[in-house]
Amino acid sequence: MKYDFDLISIGGGSGGIAGANRAASYGAKCAVVEQAQLGGTCVNVGCVPKKVMWFAAGSADIIHSAKNYGFDVSASAFDWGLLKQKRDAYIKRLNGIYGNNLSNNKVQHIEGTATFIDPHTIQVGEQQYTAERFLIATGGKPSIPTLPGAHYGLTSDGFFELETQPKKVAIVGAGFIAVELAGVFQSLGTQVTLILRGDQALRQFDSMLGAELMNAMQHQGIRVETNTSPSAIEKQSNGQLTITTANGAIKDEYDEVIWAIGRQPNTDSLAIEKTGIELDKNGFINTDEWQKTSQDHIFAVGDVTGRTALTPVAIAAARRLSDRLFNGQTDRKLDYKLIPSVIFSHPPIGTIGLTEQQATEQFGTDIKVYTSRFNPMSQALSTEKQPTVMKLITTGQNEKIIGCHLFGENSDEILQGFAVAIKMGATKKDFDDTVAIHPTNAEELVTMT
Repeated sequence: MKYDFDLISIGGGSGGIAGANRAASYGAKCAVVEQAQLGGTCVNVGCVPKKVMWFAAGSADIIHSAKNYGFDVSASAFDWGLLKQKRDAYIKRLNGIYGNNLSNNKVQHIEGTATFIDPHTIQVGEQQYTAERFLIATGGKPSIPTLPGAHYGLTSDGFFELETQPKKVAIVGAGFIAVELAGVFQSLGTQVTLILRGDQALRQFDSMLGAELMNAMQHQGIRVETNTSPSAIEKQSNGQLTITTANGAIKDEYDEVIWAIGRQPNTDSLAIEKTGIELDKNGFINTDEWQKTSQDHIFAVGDVTGRTALTPVAIAAARRLSDRLFNGQTDRKLDYKLIPSVIFSHPPIGTIGLTEQQATEQFGTDIKVYTSRFNPMSQALSTEKQPTVMKLITTGQNEKIIGCHLFGENSDEILQGFAVAIKMGATKKDFDDTVAIHPTNAEELVTMT
């Protein structure tokens, strides 16, 4: 059978675009279907605009600490609307760059919503398209709870639509999105309450990271309510939102309530049942180590698979997939082990490998943990101290490093280089034998005893 395309990527985010561009570079006829702006979650309502806001919040932190170095400055005014305007213009430029790259690579951009007609055919608007292979990369979307008044709350998507800065917000959630938004708001002058269902944030990460961040957030003035969750949201006559909880712990009024309780697969419009693809119990698309679904010609990458929801992971998986399918690199696939990750909290967190609990479960007593806790030199002249904490987890007689967890300033930038070493199998002795760069925070990783 002759198909319209060799590959159609459903979803014009990082994974879908990366897979189509790479396949096209090998001569494949490709298309990308996207119903919204090109770039997906990361570019439009995720890592890129979030990092802009993180930089803004960091600028506020620098202004507040400048007096420690003799500067007489103050953040007398902050224009949220101007920041949003400049941020949105930046994102719009990126949307255009993505479109130009598709055009330059001779990848057809099909605007609209894709719905499967059968395993080899989709419909977009009034037009049907066939493909020998499909790559599903439709990403995820924020979850909203089913409780009275939930619609009054915003998701992380709604955060980026705010035209004015709220004076007081409640953020519900314990994951990285919740703590990142909490840090941005607080540094920019919004009063924040963080509501956690359990007793600690970042529960799926090494326990040290969550504990240190909880202390830091409370020290910064963030109100943290633990072991509770909303049961209802009400809008008062003055426009303020109130939260009802099972234990009655929260009684304040808020300008905004933000849901950051997780994400779910974005598959509603696909009519995926017409493909025979298998889903897991949460609706994510099951894929094997080759990104293949239960249909041999349909593949999936990124958040829609529920596997390591990070933009660089989706890109890497999609490019390797196209290398294998269209360039004969038969063994090409993504290794999901030892993937570094950063949380842009205040201060940032960097992590790679096993947590201490995971290492204990896997290796028992055959692990050794090294830690370092110190006040960075940047705070030497300040009366306010925010400790940096680092942890290395090793196993075996040669002390191979199987986990590295960083909390503190510059952890986001420090981790990348050390992640290369750990991915290559570095041992504690390899770190010890590396001459330290002094004075830096990073040197602590090669001087731990």
